[in-house]
Amino acid sequence: MHMTRACLIAGTHSGCGKTSVSLGLMRSLARLGLVVQPFKCGPDFIDPGHHAIASGRASHNLDGWMLPPRTNADIFARHAYGADVAVAEGVMGLHDGFSGTCDAGSSAQMARQLDLPVVLVVDARSMARSAAALVGGYVHFDPDVRFAGVIFNRVGSPNHAELLRDAMSALPHVPVLGCLPRNADIALPSRHLGLHMPDDDSGEADVYDRLADWVEGAVNPQELLDAVAPRAIVPPDDPEPEPVRVRMGVARDEAFCFYYEENLRLLRQSGAELVFFSPLHDKNLPDDLDALYLGGGYPELYAFELAQNARMRKQVLAFHQSGRPVYAECGGFMYLMEDIVSEDRGRFTMCGVFPVRARMGERFRALGYREIEVGGDCLLGPAGTVVRGHEFHYSSMEGDPTESERVDALYSVRTRKGPSDAAEGFALGNTLASYIHLHFGSAPVAQAMVEHAACNRENG
Repeated sequence: MHMTRACLIAGTHSGCGKTSVSLGLMRSLARLGLVVQPFKCGPDFIDPGHHAIASGRASHNLDGWMLPPRTNADIFARHAYGADVAVAEGVMGLHDGFSGTCDAGSSAQMARQLDLPVVLVVDARSMARSAAALVGGYVHFDPDVRFAGVIFNRVGSPNHAELLRDAMSALPHVPVLGCLPRNADIALPSRHLGLHMPDDDSGEADVYDRLADWVEGAVNPQELLDAVAPRAIVPPDDPEPEPVRVRMGVARDEAFCFYYEENLRLLRQSGAELVFFSPLHDKNLPDDLDALYLGGGYPELYAFELAQNARMRKQVLAFHQSGRPVYAECGGFMYLMEDIVSEDRGRFTMCGVFPVRARMGERFRALGYREIEVGGDCLLGPAGTVVRGHEFHYSSMEGDPTESERVDALYSVRTRKGPSDAAEGFALGNTLASYIHLHFGSAPVAQAMVEHAACNRENG
């Protein structure tokens, strides 16, 4: 057992500044010499990368819709154990999640499940007494959510801060932990899928310290810690990892960087030795691989470089043709197509496993939670396996892979609105590819993938 302070940084809405506050707080506490363990609520790959740099520890996703309560509790306890403070960043607004009628997937749900006190970030622009009414609405909407306090963001002046504090006297049980001034100079740059990936900010590494300075100028870190009582953390009784049975190559670089840390842990737990490689920079696949895992990311931004690395593309195609298992998600799926096309940059040749192309657009083509059921035995498990995940991408697929007699669409997909008739989960030989990012904590997928790869090697 270990005593750890923990809180959840939530926002009134997307864009209120909760990511900047979370990163500034994580960095500030780490600069005090504390061991800070970050978490991210919801299906997000970008914020956790920033968390890791700000805190010095890998961030882990929590999700009340994709994952059962016990799995979230185990993820939290496994990684918060031994830390001085755990900071979870929320998703969207505090009560936003899977739908408008329930709190599944919301920050509020996670705060309740894990008993995390909420620090509410409020964009206070053009508000004074109304800010207290807004905070009161959030506080009373779900009485089972505990609040450690509120941080006002984008405060215009000391006089504005005084008005906000005066207004909050109507809610004496909700302390004002700070009033952060407007500061456009420290905003994290945006990109079409959200924030820049941290690797892109190598020339601006001091942004995390600037965020910490900004937070410390208005928020006393010790006062915030005092508002969060220590709690006992008991790590889950994890089984011993399985002996290594397969070597799995995992594409990981600037173009392929969307992986749930839990997915990788579960693969290792199930007996996979993960060997990371770069489709951008490496000329050859690692030796003696039994399987490939091509995650999502930004292949469209590095399409020229990926196309130039013809040796790697040919080796990935040959790996597929050898019959060894390949699993690809979103950006990884795009890499396996014939090419990537955009109006402003042209056409770039990819691996050519699937007879389709990815065409980039300016608007989201898909966004939201997904539940898939596998219609046939495959590397995810037997027919009937149900896995949860999410989908978000700007590209659209031109062509229909299933027009080839060799390609099957194995997924039946459910969205928030019910069953979808879109073809998904394309299987060609021992390769399975999809636009959907799956969370392996929602089903025994990692075990199935390792078993599939091991059997393929033994029978090959």
